[in-house]
Amino acid sequence: MASTVSNPELNTMSFLGKVVIITGASSGIGAATAQHFAKLGASLTLTGRNKENLQKVASECTTIAGSKTPLLITAELTNETDTKNILDSTIKHFGKLDVLINNAGILETGSVETTDLAQYDRVMNTNVRAIYHLTTLAVPHLITSKGNIVNVSSVNGIRAFPGVFAYCISKAAVDHLTRCAALDLAPKQVRVNCVNPGVTVTNLHKRGGMNEEQYKAFLEKSQQTHALGRPGTPEEVARTIAFLASDHASFITGATVPVDGGRHAMCPR
Repeated sequence: MASTVSNPELNTMSFLGKVVIITGASSGIGAATAQHFAKLGASLTLTGRNKENLQKVASECTTIAGSKTPLLITAELTNETDTKNILDSTIKHFGKLDVLINNAGILETGSVETTDLAQYDRVMNTNVRAIYHLTTLAVPHLITSKGNIVNVSSVNGIRAFPGVFAYCISKAAVDHLTRCAALDLAPKQVRVNCVNPGVTVTNLHKRGGMNEEQYKAFLEKSQQTHALGRPGTPEEVARTIAFLASDHASFITGATVPVDGGRHAMCPR
């Protein structure tokens, strides 16, 4: 019979002493993830394009974590110099890196008939190329710490949807990037996983072009398109990210984990 010896460390999920980079931390899933990791005691580097929002999130994290103030880096991830600065500044400030959370991303609408190369390049540069670049820069530090990476993909990476052609392609690429990196880094004991959110109540779709009326209708429709009958919250995604980044997931790598209320399992009827 297997041993049932209690291990107190398994009863908590702590990131005390761990350094975590979160991209796209100024809003939505990134902001919720920053706040959740602050609760778990992590030392944070938060990056985003909106300096004012980033400072607000950092202030909330500081309130949660007491005197532990996040390192803030305003950055455009499609700018290679900005991306390199994220890693360099983190290592200079904290001396190491334990977890990289590639959350930043954009959504643009358009079909195979209407998506031009300019839109394709914008979406792929932000959603794939920037992750590729930041990951390659982080890997040497993660090998040293035996750390891990969590990418934020989408149910659109698992299932095909009309009207978001470049976005779907980009998220499918993130899923496969996750699997390939996981296999490359497994011998070095660095894990790589990703979460695939369904519709989550953030500003992503509004920034992608929806007005208030369209977004309200979209959320109402989500009650039928998600098996659990509702869209998700950023906090639900954040908790899954933290699980994958934690020692609780020590034997999970190369996984794409749907956080989508069952949407990936559904078919039209």
